[in-house]
Amino acid sequence: MEPVSRFLAAPRQSFFLFGPRGTGKSTWLRQALPDAVVVDLLQPDVARDLIARPERLRDIVGGTARGATIVLDEVQRVPDVLNVVHSFIESNDKRRFVLTGSSARKLRRGGVNLLGGRAVVRTLHPFMAAELETFDLAAALNRGLLPLVVAAERPDDVLRAYASVYLDEEVRMEGWARNAGAFARFLEAVSFSHASVLNVTNVARESQVERKTVAAYIEVLEDLLLSFRVPVFTRRARRETIAHPKLFIFDAGVFRSLRPRGPLDRPDEIDGAALEGLVAQHLRAWLAYRPADAELFFWRTRSGVEVDFIVYGPAGFWAIEVKNTNRVRPEDMRGLAAFAEDYPKAELILLYRGARRERRGKIWILPVDRFLEALRPDATLPVQPA
Repeated sequence: MEPVSRFLAAPRQSFFLFGPRGTGKSTWLRQALPDAVVVDLLQPDVARDLIARPERLRDIVGGTARGATIVLDEVQRVPDVLNVVHSFIESNDKRRFVLTGSSARKLRRGGVNLLGGRAVVRTLHPFMAAELETFDLAAALNRGLLPLVVAAERPDDVLRAYASVYLDEEVRMEGWARNAGAFARFLEAVSFSHASVLNVTNVARESQVERKTVAAYIEVLEDLLLSFRVPVFTRRARRETIAHPKLFIFDAGVFRSLRPRGPLDRPDEIDGAALEGLVAQHLRAWLAYRPADAELFFWRTRSGVEVDFIVYGPAGFWAIEVKNTNRVRPEDMRGLAAFAEDYPKAELILLYRGARRERRGKIWILPVDRFLEALRPDATLPVQPA
């Protein structure tokens, strides 16, 4: 696969770069910072040296030119080196440090030095449709947009192995989930909560694991950046809203690899969850690669009226409904209509699997594939005709 230009821009100052395995952090670093000095902490000998004496990093940095960029790859493996990095930054050393990792959990839980806010945080996400030369919606829904999978000769095999790689290398090795069997059952059970309101009690029952353990497992998923929660939009609410967030697996293909399927599972139910998740991961990446000018929510009242996504902030105010259908019916627009009654300033968007662009009243009805292809961090949401 030819190198893909990503939307993530490298800050001029020192920064953390987080992202799940397979999102292409190393590839991005080679493209964006080709002259950087890389200290690969996945190399056992390098990690052993710095675990034993973190101050040895001074010798490595001392051998680089003033003004050089030093990459510490998978820094969570040796978190104590951050104290050394902090001392360099505090001394106004001209070198820039890039600290990559697939999890901030070990850093945060260990109470180590996170550079006192002197380094900004960036995240790398699966591909956005607009980053690809060609975007195939059906392929994205089935295999996702994880660069590791997209570039693979046998993507289905890589996708099937992805969850077990995390289970073995990240979860079990770090001792975050001591019972690997219970965690595997949890992964299957929680996949049914993808694109749904999170009910920890139900997940615990289905996975035969205690509720408090499931709550801890969900935190593990989030810390590994394998899942994320979308909170309820409650600004100036006129109706009583629910309190629980929605849960999403970070990539549509990874969701499908975790989701068990059988004769009682309706394909349209799984396809609908995958489509909503695909839109969620795009909106999340779009927000991450922009200035902090908006946040992602969903809206659901106690009576069950719902809108899948609300984007709200200085950048704008949008309500977005996602329908896995080729034809939009009046009942598909009821959630947006109800939201517009309470929030008349919101711009209303319905994304669907059809090919025609329409405007029904205040609601824009847009083909989801074209919407995703036009979604770019340097522009507002692609609603108005170009």
